[in-house]
Amino acid sequence: MRTSSTLLLAASLAAASSLASAAGTLIFCSEGSPAGFDPGQFTSGTDFDASAETIFNRLVQFQRGGTKLEPGLAEKWSVSPDGLTYTFNLRKGVKFHTTEYFKPTRDFNADDVLFTFNRMLDKDNPFRKAYPTEFPYFTDMGMNDNIVKIEKVDANTVRFVLKTVDASFLADLAMSFSSIQSAEYADKLLKEGRAQDINSKPIGTGPFIFKSYQKDASIRYAGNKQYWKKGDVKIDNLVFAITTDPSVRNQKLKAGECQVTVYPRPADLAGLKADPKVKVLSQSGFNLGYVAYNVKHKELSKLEVRQALDMAINKKAILSAVYQGSGQLATNPMPPTQWSYNKALKDAPYDIAKAKALLAKAGYPHGFSLNLWAMPVQRPYNPNAKLMAELIQSDWAKIGVKANIVTYEWGEYLKRAKSGEHDAMLIGWTGDNGDPDNWLGVLLGCDAMNGNNFSKFCYKPYEALIQKGKRSANVAERTKDYMQAQVIVKQQVPMTPIAHSTVNQPISTRVTGFLVSPFGLNSFYGVGIK
Repeated sequence: MRTSSTLLLAASLAAASSLASAAGTLIFCSEGSPAGFDPGQFTSGTDFDASAETIFNRLVQFQRGGTKLEPGLAEKWSVSPDGLTYTFNLRKGVKFHTTEYFKPTRDFNADDVLFTFNRMLDKDNPFRKAYPTEFPYFTDMGMNDNIVKIEKVDANTVRFVLKTVDASFLADLAMSFSSIQSAEYADKLLKEGRAQDINSKPIGTGPFIFKSYQKDASIRYAGNKQYWKKGDVKIDNLVFAITTDPSVRNQKLKAGECQVTVYPRPADLAGLKADPKVKVLSQSGFNLGYVAYNVKHKELSKLEVRQALDMAINKKAILSAVYQGSGQLATNPMPPTQWSYNKALKDAPYDIAKAKALLAKAGYPHGFSLNLWAMPVQRPYNPNAKLMAELIQSDWAKIGVKANIVTYEWGEYLKRAKSGEHDAMLIGWTGDNGDPDNWLGVLLGCDAMNGNNFSKFCYKPYEALIQKGKRSANVAERTKDYMQAQVIVKQQVPMTPIAHSTVNQPISTRVTGFLVSPFGLNSFYGVGIK
């Protein structure tokens, strides 16, 4: 490992050192290549960091480093007394990016909002027909069914009309997938027969302008000197140096070849904290690492099998070996800091004998074989998926279940999993908007069956509870529904929650203004470098 890490580091030094000497340049050692730059198409933080957090804005946004909503491209908004109509007054004078491939002739207006959401809402939208794609987060949240229409009141006012009350609607609009696209640019692409360029040559209103992308190498951005939020753009150039090996990221940070990095190995933390040129920012993770069981597959469709696999996993051993003191055991499909978390629930005990008995009851006294998918990248919720998979493989072997460990490139991993190719898989989630529905609905709801519901779990009693919770404005009633929904998850075992990890973000002491996002994103507006 040391030899390969050294070779990788040496190969990147020449390019990185020239970047580091450029005035006003910040280099971010990211962990993976984005699948594209159209935020509506994706659900991964890797994709959102490269697009939504740099190139785009939303109507409403989360405060940097927090969960509170604040105005974005909408200066203000109002909600009708029945909770079904949202009216947004749009910010005037906001400029779309000017690049080599697009020069806007007008400012941001209502047409851009209508294009952004109608493309996700209407499968017959001309642009969507020219560039067929899906919008998994939009549908995971049930917004495709609940938005009745979006109206242009005037050039600077838009109105959303909902079918039923959605307590998380505003927060959903602040999420990355709701990033506002340019209707003028889309029209240009449509006329030129290049609609797919929206995903490779992005145009937004955000703090950074896309310049170039080399897969598995780098993404380059320029600071947006016309950015509408004065004082938020403090660097001239932003570079994502894509560095998949955590050892290399660690070395590059220490060598000054990048100024911000992600997902250090727990074993490297002590060395990073001892380095006078490095500062490690830490906070409790609003996340969950878990095993998803594909309940549509033969063996895993049986409750006794899922119960057996769940109680055969030695979670304490995983916590010790994989998280090494930087995590806590998970019980529920959400972290304890999420309101409505059910503290009364307990895990089934680790019990090999009982797990074997359950398998026999299910008709598998001699076990069976399955594929266990392991992520190829480090994520906030799982610092080492390969090691975790190996530990689970060993645990399941004790009950006669042979797990074949499978992995793919990150984008392919997610794409194949969403289509249901896996048996069991390691995956996880970092909350995106602070609402319980973002866990219970997105990870296990029927609307998310083709998206982030990797368990392919659609269970009517559970679905009724989470839908009822989402449609109510009463927090106490919502809490009651969500707590009962968590009881059903423990009973039906569509997943095994493993851990909530502490987020550690190493940065150079030269960096100013960087804040750790509770949603696991990396934002560079408001960030400077000495």
